[in-house]
Amino acid sequence: MKFGSILVEQAEGTILAHSVAVGDKMMRKARTLSGEDIAELIAAGVKEVIVARLDPDDINEDTAALMLVEAMRFSGIDAKPPATGRVNLHAQHAGVLVVDEAAIQALNAIDPAVTIATLAQHAPVETGRMVATVKIIPYAVPRDILDRALRAIRTTDIFAVHPYRSMTVGLVQTTLPGVKPSVLDKTVRVTETRLARSGSVLSSEQRVSHEAAAVADALRKANRANDMMLVFGASAVSDFDDVIPAAIRAAGGTVTRTGMPVDPGNLLVLGHLDGKPVIGAPGCARSPKENGFDWVLDRTLAGIELNDTDIARMGVGGLLMEIASRPQPREGTARSEKIYIIILAAGRSSRMGGPNKLMAEFDGKPLVRLIAERACASRASGVLLVTGHDAARVEATLSDLKLQPLNNPDYAIGLSSSLKVGMAALPPDATGALIVLGDMPGITTADLDRMIAAFRREHGNAIIRATHNGKRGNPVILPRALFGSVATLEGDTGARHLVEAESAAVIDIELGEGASVDVDTPEAMAKAGGVLRG
Repeated sequence: MKFGSILVEQAEGTILAHSVAVGDKMMRKARTLSGEDIAELIAAGVKEVIVARLDPDDINEDTAALMLVEAMRFSGIDAKPPATGRVNLHAQHAGVLVVDEAAIQALNAIDPAVTIATLAQHAPVETGRMVATVKIIPYAVPRDILDRALRAIRTTDIFAVHPYRSMTVGLVQTTLPGVKPSVLDKTVRVTETRLARSGSVLSSEQRVSHEAAAVADALRKANRANDMMLVFGASAVSDFDDVIPAAIRAAGGTVTRTGMPVDPGNLLVLGHLDGKPVIGAPGCARSPKENGFDWVLDRTLAGIELNDTDIARMGVGGLLMEIASRPQPREGTARSEKIYIIILAAGRSSRMGGPNKLMAEFDGKPLVRLIAERACASRASGVLLVTGHDAARVEATLSDLKLQPLNNPDYAIGLSSSLKVGMAALPPDATGALIVLGDMPGITTADLDRMIAAFRREHGNAIIRATHNGKRGNPVILPRALFGSVATLEGDTGARHLVEAESAAVIDIELGEGASVDVDTPEAMAKAGGVLRG
């Protein structure tokens, strides 16, 4: 492939490397230039363009990416259609991702043109979560490089999502003087929530004294009616022969491991009774925050056997004290969801013929301020506003509002570039992003709060979409599981594209006419009650 600048007259049949403005429209990068395109470029006064010219043995980026995916062996995963040299792979079901790390590294070492990225080894995933992406970096890849990549991946199962098994679980909690019943009650609630992600249920609970004999009796009883047993001790394990490991042995079981190199979670015990797993939970597992107990529980629920060596290898990456990188079971259900509003206000208002529509006045107030005030008054955890065209003027009208302005220097590329800027600035605790267009005067604070409430009812696991008379509209809330998919968007496509392309559950909220009214033209602006001000 040859890459560089050439005269427009010589560019027919080449691939446009960078977007080019042609009058009021934009020719997007990756476009194969036709004779008609050449004529438009010449008419617009464009002399040269930067293009890619394919050699006879080059394979187009989309074709190459698809060939790689078709050659891979994987299970529990669906591949999306190729686009912009990328094929995304998504989990067919909830479970735990297992990756052949050596195969991934071998593929990525062949040539920088060919890449594959995955979630971390043993990452827990929800149904529809993107688990890997294959990307061809240039617009084409030489056939010999592609052949080497194909040979590297054909001999192994490169990754799989091991589905969770729905299990019945017996809970044993020990008591000592001073242990409050409310603590034990909370443990039941948190444990039920943890099990719910796999469809498993807590079928029984026993509260016994903190003695090995009492725990052993409780385990034998729980073993008769359950697939797994969990033990929470009133006192932390301090020795390999302490109450919980001693009780497992006394019940007739075996202890695989006491202690693990994961913090929090060090004081976990893993054993088996009649072939069924028994997990002695560390004290931190009474909290919904991620800890080593989650790592062992999720893999066990997914049918992934763990031995002493497996747990010993968890130390690298096992320091969890400062991270919040996964959806967590939460007490109080929906109230912990953190939804941030992203207002997209970077467009050029090209269909207005000159005036910036965001500065149009509604009852004497600029449209962009009207939208921002409503967002700031909502129950969202914060508001981010992405500007681009006329940025200084737009931001000046909002200087007294409690929001975070973000500038998108690439706003001319299209809506996707602004969405990427907003998503990249979300704080780490964000579980949902409410995408609001800056030109929809009919969307009220009450509408935003209705959508936020719906997202919280779904515990952050669904897309929430506004509708009008049953037809899709805006705004939309994207759950955290789809944040990574925003990077795949190109050109003038936004959140709607993700809603249609992804397999996540979609909950429609009827908001009325406001969900379908934007003001892209002077006629639409006048009908909505706005006055253009230049």
